[in-house]
Amino acid sequence: MRKSWIGFIFSLLTATSAAAYDANDPANCNGIGWDDARPLAVARVSGQPRVNFVKSPYDDDFKAASCPAATDACRRKAYLVGDDLVLVGRTRGDFTCVSYQSPHARQQTWTSGWLPRAALAPVAPMAAPAGADWTGRWEHPGGGLTITAAGGGRLRIEGDQVLPTGRDLHNGSIAATAEPKDGLVAFVDDGSTPFERPNAGDECRVRLQRVGAWLLVEDNGDCGGAGVSFTGLYRRK
Repeated sequence: MRKSWIGFIFSLLTATSAAAYDANDPANCNGIGWDDARPLAVARVSGQPRVNFVKSPYDDDFKAASCPAATDACRRKAYLVGDDLVLVGRTRGDFTCVSYQSPHARQQTWTSGWLPRAALAPVAPMAAPAGADWTGRWEHPGGGLTITAAGGGRLRIEGDQVLPTGRDLHNGSIAATAEPKDGLVAFVDDGSTPFERPNAGDECRVRLQRVGAWLLVEDNGDCGGAGVSFTGLYRRK
């Protein structure tokens, strides 16, 4: 009987906690997400030497209900500095949900949260990258991509990404041939399926952009094992 009651109480507490947290709450910033119709955007931290992240309502053990807001109580300790680049998500009032990864990290370690919109300057992608702007070896924490000319204006994209998980490793790979269009290289799986076709599920969908000196890669999370993603800013080797 005692065991049954313990199990019941644990189940009740678990259900209550799960119900209290809402990942889809518009005030909750969980980072960027994939959108079939809209490519990712990049912004640069500007105007201030240091910009602190801003809390979501569920921070501080669910005690930040008034956040995000421009108050001391909503200011997180984590911060970015001028010229740091972030991947931009949705906006809410005066704040933008972003994800940041240090270009010097050895593994994929992301920091996500709200930043003041006024502290972010949009970084425009290259309008019409030439073939040489794409090709080369591009590196990113946990892996990289190699892009070569494939003839007829097409590119061959091959890459691997590894995510350590305790004593195990999750990995993913990309091997596709695709043609740049309107400043983007977008493909599904090996590139033989038109990207414009509606998502059929369990497909590896990828978009590439050239942004400044970087290669911006984004995927839909279906290009490898659990938690594996190619998304991020890649540096040319």
